[in-house]
Amino acid sequence: MEISAAGRLEVRITTADVGKRVSVRSLIEHGPSGDTFTDTVGVLTSWDNGVLRITRKNGEGVSIAESALVAGKVVPAAPARRRGPAASYEELARVSARAWRPVESERLGEWELRAAEGFTRRANSVLPLGDPGVPLEEALTAVRRWYAARGLPAYVQTATGAQGTQELLCAELERRGWVREVTAELWTGALAPVADLGAEPSGVVLSREADEAWLARYRRKGVSEVALRVLEGGSPGPSGAGSGGGPTVWFATVPGGADAPAAIGRCAVDGRWAGFAAVEVDPARRRRGLATAVMAALARRALDEGASAAWLQVEDDNAGARALYDRMGFAAHHAYHHYRAPESSDPADPAGEGTL
Repeated sequence: MEISAAGRLEVRITTADVGKRVSVRSLIEHGPSGDTFTDTVGVLTSWDNGVLRITRKNGEGVSIAESALVAGKVVPAAPARRRGPAASYEELARVSARAWRPVESERLGEWELRAAEGFTRRANSVLPLGDPGVPLEEALTAVRRWYAARGLPAYVQTATGAQGTQELLCAELERRGWVREVTAELWTGALAPVADLGAEPSGVVLSREADEAWLARYRRKGVSEVALRVLEGGSPGPSGAGSGGGPTVWFATVPGGADAPAAIGRCAVDGRWAGFAAVEVDPARRRRGLATAVMAALARRALDEGASAAWLQVEDDNAGARALYDRMGFAAHHAYHHYRAPESSDPADPAGEGTL
């Protein structure tokens, strides 16, 4: 906290600091016995009518009465990273988007509207990297109409917790009634240590296609032709259709299951980055090193193609995966979220149609 020369705590933030990362101390109204203050660190997203709104790294919003402030100051935009390759949020957002391409996309200024007939939120949400070119309310109306025309709910993918992330947009979406449905984290790490974890040969079979055996283990059952295009890396052309280009995608399989492989995984190699996804193991064969073997085999292939850094996405409640990735040297870079548009109360409003 900021302390004056006289040894007093001071509030050194104002409404002009909205959009900056701050650290504040405030009184606890009904705290545990003996607790008087609480500290909050995050981006100051609003300061209206005597109430501050601060968005923490994980996307959680905290409201603090101005009258409860004891101290506050602006702090660096992001804490120093403990480990892992240096990367900006924008770089990782673009790399992860290329690794999971939709079958249709359209630009709205610097926003990308993506659709793949509802297969995963990542491929059916807006990626708002920059200015949509129109006022926010107009942009969100256009987004809702675009997805309604495709029979899909409107989602916006945002991020928090790193320099250049979208805490202000998150706050504006929440103010307009958009609901945060999913929060996960993107982790990064060096690629070579992952490759060294599995001894060769590891019994892992690599392929450029997701065959029937691989799909039998994939947890999303009933994969359609559209879903297969997303998995195999098909990307929309200039008109929003077609495939080709993009990262190199590899699928890993560990044979041995009666009805499906013992384990599978997917890796998208894009320049210096290798993105891991869909690492799944037969529940009866977990804790035998199969996930590690899959990732090691994919990492070795990515190294052969010139990659040196790795990323993956993990949900907050997947404790087992988080522990595994931590042991591999990965660390959280930022949190990302999917916000769903509120249902329209006006049945004549096309923006409210087509929600699922």
